[in-house]
Amino acid sequence: MAVKTAGDAPAYTPEQLQSVRQTLKSPRRLKTEVLGGLVVALALIPEAIAFSIIAGVDPRLGLFASFTMAVTIAFVGGRPAMISAATGAVALVIAPLVKSHGVDYLIAAVVLAGIFQIVLGLSGVARLMRFIPRSVMVGFVNALAILIFMSQVPELIGVPWLVYPLAALALVIVFGLPKLTTAVPAPLVAIVALTLITVLASIAVPTVGDKGELPDSLPSLFIPNVPFTLETLQIIFPFALAMAFVGLLESLMTAKLVDDITDTRSHKTREAWGQGVANIVTGFTGGMGGCAMIGQTMINVKASGARTRISTFLAGVFLLILVVVLGGVVSVIPMAALVAVMIFVSWATFDWHSIHPRTLKMMPKSETLVMVATVIVTVATHNLAIGVGVGVLVAMVMFARRVAHFVTVERTVNNVEGHETATYTVNGELFFASSNDLYTQFEYALDPEHVVIDMYASHLWDASTIAALDAITEKYRAHGKDVKIIGLNDASLTMRERLGGKLGAGS
Repeated sequence: MAVKTAGDAPAYTPEQLQSVRQTLKSPRRLKTEVLGGLVVALALIPEAIAFSIIAGVDPRLGLFASFTMAVTIAFVGGRPAMISAATGAVALVIAPLVKSHGVDYLIAAVVLAGIFQIVLGLSGVARLMRFIPRSVMVGFVNALAILIFMSQVPELIGVPWLVYPLAALALVIVFGLPKLTTAVPAPLVAIVALTLITVLASIAVPTVGDKGELPDSLPSLFIPNVPFTLETLQIIFPFALAMAFVGLLESLMTAKLVDDITDTRSHKTREAWGQGVANIVTGFTGGMGGCAMIGQTMINVKASGARTRISTFLAGVFLLILVVVLGGVVSVIPMAALVAVMIFVSWATFDWHSIHPRTLKMMPKSETLVMVATVIVTVATHNLAIGVGVGVLVAMVMFARRVAHFVTVERTVNNVEGHETATYTVNGELFFASSNDLYTQFEYALDPEHVVIDMYASHLWDASTIAALDAITEKYRAHGKDVKIIGLNDASLTMRERLGGKLGAGS
């Protein structure tokens, strides 16, 4: 229920802000959703055309994909206000297939990728997100911001000099207008203002129309003309699987980012299979496929303040109307305006706090290393999946290295039942990284004839640890000494009984 503030304006919880029904009852919030969808649609057009060129297909395939992905995910997706459309990550994956086998095989791969995503979503792949550390997430966000900025640089090279003052004016608008009013999204004002200036003053600068021909008809049912044979499956399978994984990774990471920005939770399992449904619909309407788009999502959520599925749905609808019905108007929008909007998105996306000297001084060096590795690999490869994968791998290695040094071994020598006995107390988690050093922590030659290894404060996690214990006991026996291992918890004892003596000393 809405709560009235002193100014008699309703204050809503984050969950209520996501409610379509609540939004339809509020003209102010509905206006935010409508304008947010319009701004996203305008920004999507040149992006979709550019990604089509990267993939090696007709611009219509990228534009149709952006329409069908946005509209479909608005109904079946698990993250309100997140924008899905044709993306550069997917374009890079499918480009070799288009070059070698053509568009029909591409469409077949898009449909198969959608099927894979549904299967992966229903099998719980979204739960793997919990294993992505915060430092990888920060690196992911910062790398995306850098890639967004880098993608705009070509639009500022080798262009008429008037592009630069126009882009500067647009930047002033998108950065300055929100300080004066938020009644209208600043990106929309910048786009309209620069379009009017260039048209009325007859200024010749690069426009959206220069990017490629806009479609003049609606998308229709498309059945790929490929033989339904095992050979076809062998051709499209690796591309479809790669597209499914890259799309899910980018979508789930973007969903998690929006969760943090809006202080709400998304249904990531639904988002995962929803992406699959959207790609199947996109494939059968002749689109190149896609996934969530971080840049357009940030325009919608951060720059425009949208929070519901309405903005996502309208982004797709407006996109289709703009390119089919108002193609002549859209084609004269100067690229300088859209470049300025995307630079603003890049600036707003970057986590500036993460590189503040005070933060870097306070943060563990391993965390900073993980973030930097994620950024460098992502930017170098232009592939979010590879960057995040490397980031997670580095995080795992650093975590294992850190935990390995937490294991301590304390030695005492006492008289037990009339025998001089050396007692070792092992404290910490024992696994492949920490157990390798365990073997060197004992005084095999100097210890008395009786040795006790007390494991009450430790836990055995893997076969490497069992093998290390076997090696230790064998070493003592080689010196003619009696060794006992005590204090194992039930899980550790069960593992040792099952594997002890069967792995080979030192294995």
